[in-house]
Amino acid sequence: MMNNIFSAAVMEPPALTSITPEIISITKVPGAGPMKHLLKLQDLSEAKLSALLDSADRLKKEKQQGINYPYLKGKTLGMIFEKASTRTRISFEAGMYQLGGSALFLSSNDLQIGRGEPIEDTARVLSRYLDGVMIRTFSQQMVETLAAYSSIPVINGLTDYAHPCQVLADLMTIREYKGRLNGLKMAYIGDGNNMANSLMAGAALTGIELTIACPEGYHPDPELTKWAQARSQLLITDSPEQAVCGADIVYTDVWSSMGQESEVEKRRIDFAGYQVNQALMEKAQPGAMVMHCLPAHRGEEISAETLESHANEIFDQVENRLHAQKAVLLELLG
Repeated sequence: MMNNIFSAAVMEPPALTSITPEIISITKVPGAGPMKHLLKLQDLSEAKLSALLDSADRLKKEKQQGINYPYLKGKTLGMIFEKASTRTRISFEAGMYQLGGSALFLSSNDLQIGRGEPIEDTARVLSRYLDGVMIRTFSQQMVETLAAYSSIPVINGLTDYAHPCQVLADLMTIREYKGRLNGLKMAYIGDGNNMANSLMAGAALTGIELTIACPEGYHPDPELTKWAQARSQLLITDSPEQAVCGADIVYTDVWSSMGQESEVEKRRIDFAGYQVNQALMEKAQPGAMVMHCLPAHRGEEISAETLESHANEIFDQVENRLHAQKAVLLELLG
């Protein structure tokens, strides 16, 4: 049984009168060892993950009070996008601004990597100009290589393998609503994609009991599954009803992610019966949360009625991308 480090713990912000230019920068959040990059959640320790969530809580409270300390004054984040983005781009750009820094949008079509420059060279170039890089792309290997050749922090804004920033926001949201993470039951219904992978890692590090329901052929990454099962209660099933039974949180995602447009019709057939709807939610715990990383396809992976009846937690989940990512930026660039 894990300890209670994943109970909600919001720290009070420092009084405005106590802030001077000499002490604007704050210390790194505590945890086991320094954090150089955020590439995937399983790279974090339990203590570091808990501390990031505590930092996100504090930053959210500061924003609600109308306080934006310039912790990252003079710092610049480069943001590389090979995939379309709404929440990732806006939350990182706004987050850097609120922390006193600036962000540059870098489309892969405008960079030389779009014309074949090796990622190793791009990493070295960006390291001479920027204080950190966030990248949203298809290949996890590309992100790992960028980090290996960079002398500045690299943040995974999404790959086909992992979406660590989203799951940090998810864990923050669950803790806000439930007051804890350890011991809760979560059901994930749908494709064993990057969200399933990162939820497995997040659940394993926080003591959440996770069940993933997906059709045969759509299971999450097998090596990560083994890693998570060695550390937590994780079940993979083909039954949404089994997964949702007694769940405190029910999570879903689109059936066809970016890059899978040619598979849309096949996936609609294969995922028939995997919709999160009111009938399925009746098998969950009373008061169970529904979560979706968005964008949502109403009538496919989630019914319109279910999404709207749980809109508060889903859009709190959206907002918390901002606060969780500010915590990551502060840890890596502060």
